[in-house]
Amino acid sequence: MSESVVIVSAVRTPMGAFQGDFASLAAHDLGGAAIKAAVERAGIAPDLVTEVIFGNCLMAGQGQAPARQAAFKGGLPISAGAVTLSKMCGSGMRAAMFCHDMLLAGSHDVLVAGGMESMTNAPYLLPKARAGMRIGHDRVMDHMMLDGLEDAYEPGRSMGTFGEDCAAKYSFTREQQDAFATASVQRAQAAIANGSFAAEITPVTVKTRAGEVQISMDEGPGKDKLDKLPTLKA
Repeated sequence: MSESVVIVSAVRTPMGAFQGDFASLAAHDLGGAAIKAAVERAGIAPDLVTEVIFGNCLMAGQGQAPARQAAFKGGLPISAGAVTLSKMCGSGMRAAMFCHDMLLAGSHDVLVAGGMESMTNAPYLLPKARAGMRIGHDRVMDHMMLDGLEDAYEPGRSMGTFGEDCAAKYSFTREQQDAFATASVQRAQAAIANGSFAAEITPVTVKTRAGEVQISMDEGPGKDKLDKLPTLKA
């Protein structure tokens, strides 16, 4: 009988808002902070980690192998391998599944799995610039939309429209969806206020004009205006 696969530590950074607290940080900066904290909290030597599997959808503009950059920034040794994968919103979960299977197979003993993203820093793309646009106008493509939020098989169709399809199929009304979203935000706000999230978060230091600032709470829920929710376009 094989040995059990166990999770010995789980840590995340705070969640920043679009163009918010973490605007100056790349995804691999945030990934590195999470890796460093997770290994420290596990109480294991960094050189025991032999591979890092990290999900990341918007890789453009980060430089080669974002997961490897995160591993270095997380204090892992140069001997540790790293793989960056994309399964869209399921990227981090898929990374954990792959790590489970590798451990079960016995090819590794200690692995790090996770996910990282920075929509704020997703670049704009010039698809025809390499060959030369020669003359006339052309398009600039948003990496966040093109590779993250739009269907590859129906160009231009946004992810949100599939939610509308599901709502129609299962007869979820707009009022029900708004009520669920409101309750979700309220629970998040309450968890932030009472410190329920504190144990799972590692603070991240950000350099600003006024000096270094330590971010330790999720940014988004505190800015949400719930009275505006019913006015959002379906």
